[in-house]
Amino acid sequence: MFASLAQRPSYKWWVFWTIAIGTFMSVVDHGSVLVALPEIEAHFQSDLPTVQWVVVGYALAISVLLLPMGRLGDILSRKNVYVAGFVIFVASAALAGFSPNLAMLITAKVLQGVGSALIQGNGMAMIIATFPGNERGKVLGTHLSVVGVGSIVGPALGGFLVDGLGWRWVFFINVPIGVVTIAASAMLLGHGRSAETQGVVRPRFDWPGAALSGGALLLFLLVVGNGDRIGWTTAPLLTGALGALVMLVAFIWWELRVPSPMLELRLFRRRLLAFGIAAGWLSFLGGNAARFMMPFYLQRILGYSPKEVGLFMIPAALCLTVLGPISGTLSDRFGWRKFTMGGLALSAASCFILATTLTDHSPVLLIISMLVLQSAGTGLFNSPNNNSILSAVERSRYGVVSSLTQLVRNSANVTSVALTTTVVVVTMGSMGVEPSLDAVSPAVAGAFVAGLRRAFLLLGVLLTVGIALSYFKGNGVRETATPASPVAEKTGVR
Repeated sequence: MFASLAQRPSYKWWVFWTIAIGTFMSVVDHGSVLVALPEIEAHFQSDLPTVQWVVVGYALAISVLLLPMGRLGDILSRKNVYVAGFVIFVASAALAGFSPNLAMLITAKVLQGVGSALIQGNGMAMIIATFPGNERGKVLGTHLSVVGVGSIVGPALGGFLVDGLGWRWVFFINVPIGVVTIAASAMLLGHGRSAETQGVVRPRFDWPGAALSGGALLLFLLVVGNGDRIGWTTAPLLTGALGALVMLVAFIWWELRVPSPMLELRLFRRRLLAFGIAAGWLSFLGGNAARFMMPFYLQRILGYSPKEVGLFMIPAALCLTVLGPISGTLSDRFGWRKFTMGGLALSAASCFILATTLTDHSPVLLIISMLVLQSAGTGLFNSPNNNSILSAVERSRYGVVSSLTQLVRNSANVTSVALTTTVVVVTMGSMGVEPSLDAVSPAVAGAFVAGLRRAFLLLGVLLTVGIALSYFKGNGVRETATPASPVAEKTGVR
């Protein structure tokens, strides 16, 4: 039955929605857990910095393992690695729900991050390898819509579960849905063999490259994530930064010499990939700051409740959901330059407007409008930019390169929070106010807003650099669909 389904033109959408469930679960899980953190803190009688490791440990595990797991799927079987990741994800969710103490909960979430890395590192690669090249932008945009819907549903579902059933159900809810998804993935995915692997000797997995990249990323994220809290010039931070740099240099040296590198660095000679990755990093660097800082401003300066702030964020998420598939589909027909440049221009405009108009009593409509403008920019930019990056590589490398685009997003988001926080707290300190976001209140509104304006000005300038990169990387032309059999379109779903 399922083998015959693989012969139908609609099979590519069966693959998409099967994998989209996994993406949706991951996004919803993250939003739900964030809502549950205060209850977890109270249950275990802990403090917020310790409880935050439930989220931090999960995110670090994903970031460190994304590239290696994407490459592992390229070499072995994306389907098998993906399903194995889902099994780990579901088992860890159950373990987290039954955790008797906070240490066990954090450990379970780290393990769940390992499973999520296997899922994220191979899910998108299977989707884009199933669709023909002239539909790549459309499917990337539709996938972005799944992420947008998940970001809306996650906090709402988390609040419902915590209030009605208790915080443990934030984790338990993943188990029945995950079991069904594992069964569907095992049955629906993998009908067809990768054309790139037929008659080709399987390359060896680059274990040293995986270790060096993972170590460098772990140190980088820990340094960037803690710099504003413990001081950028302290011995632990400087040691960590030096260690990350040494491991990065060693990684580059090794990858240029090993016969089968984890990440083929020579791919960066291709302008589409190199400029696309750089522009993508700048896009998320500039875009995440508003989503992180505006809740502080809305709650602690304007006095809105967390529930109201959550409602204020919904229009921006809806905008991202709607524009993602539209821009992706249009980039398949008209190329990506006008959409990537236009998207970055909208995001830059939101930063410059906030940098010049934000006060300690700005109307909430202005904030919502700027969040929507920023999300519109992300929606226009993201799918066409990823479309351009993936058009520059062979299908046999979709796993590691799609993982790279997700790693770019994760690392830029962390860096954006660190950069913005540093600018804000340094400005507050220079104006005689305690240099900490914990000190934000109406009494120090002037200093806090001055810091925000400086931060948004800097981010606007960086996004302008991204516009230039998007211009010089070139423009795509519409690809002609390959008149191959349905099985030939399933490259990479193996």
